[in-house]
Amino acid sequence: MHFSPSIHKGYIAFLKMEKSLSENTIDAYSRDLSLFKQFLSNSNIDFDLKKIKKDDIGLFIKQLYDLGFSAYSQARILSGLKSFFNYLILEQLIDNDPTTLISSPRLGRKLPEVLSAVEIEMMLDNIDLSQKNSFRNKTIIETMYGCGLRVSELTDLKISNIFQQEGFIRVVGKGDKERLVPIGDHTLSLINRYINDERVQISVDRRATDIIFLTSRGKGLSRQMVFLIVKQLADNAGIKKTISPHTFRHSFATHLLEGGADLRAVQQMLGHASITTTEIYTHIDREFLRDTILSFHPRARRNNY
Repeated sequence: MHFSPSIHKGYIAFLKMEKSLSENTIDAYSRDLSLFKQFLSNSNIDFDLKKIKKDDIGLFIKQLYDLGFSAYSQARILSGLKSFFNYLILEQLIDNDPTTLISSPRLGRKLPEVLSAVEIEMMLDNIDLSQKNSFRNKTIIETMYGCGLRVSELTDLKISNIFQQEGFIRVVGKGDKERLVPIGDHTLSLINRYINDERVQISVDRRATDIIFLTSRGKGLSRQMVFLIVKQLADNAGIKKTISPHTFRHSFATHLLEGGADLRAVQQMLGHASITTTEIYTHIDREFLRDTILSFHPRARRNNY
């Protein structure tokens, strides 16, 4: 059975209709599948999906390693391949799954880059509010940090999903899963000011009438635009760390946990399906842990000894 464009399209339709995955995840799986097809072509491996073997998959993963793909990227791509071959089995297009015995690359527990509260203040303080879109950019930073949003959740945030009286926003996360996230009075006031003072002066595209953050042309912001905004603001503040929009989500979680927030509460606010995903943010520095024990544990206080 030839690895044809129709097979590729059928798989994408399966992800949309049966799995209800987000567009971003589907796009990633589609790109990874194209990468595998390119590997087959360059390696002169038969495009007959029934003839692909475990060794072929192993060579593909090795090539990803040789090309400099991180263990995380290799694992994600392999996960996509496993999903694809599982689809072929379900559709009875192949009899054997060559990915069954392939294990994922070992993943180190990589700690995310985090900004301190002081560094975030530096970024905000260095915004020149006399410049065009500067107040919008300030509000974007405050919203990402104040609510722990993914960049796609920020760009998709809707006016109709702000519950002013209750102090919550409705967020649509991965897999189109909705959650309610508390929003502080300060962040809420900035959003209201942006909407009422700046956004009303923009000629809004009809497809973006409910989107909060807009370009000067009235369209929704892209994820790449938010990335560039964050990078520019970090450069202006003299921050040397490699940061992205996701850094504010990391910082949100870390600062909450350092402040004593409940891990499961943070899990809910971040929209993590598993608490083990949230636990990566418990990388609080040793001095903080030491000070916490000395301050609060009854057997650790010096006057007990």
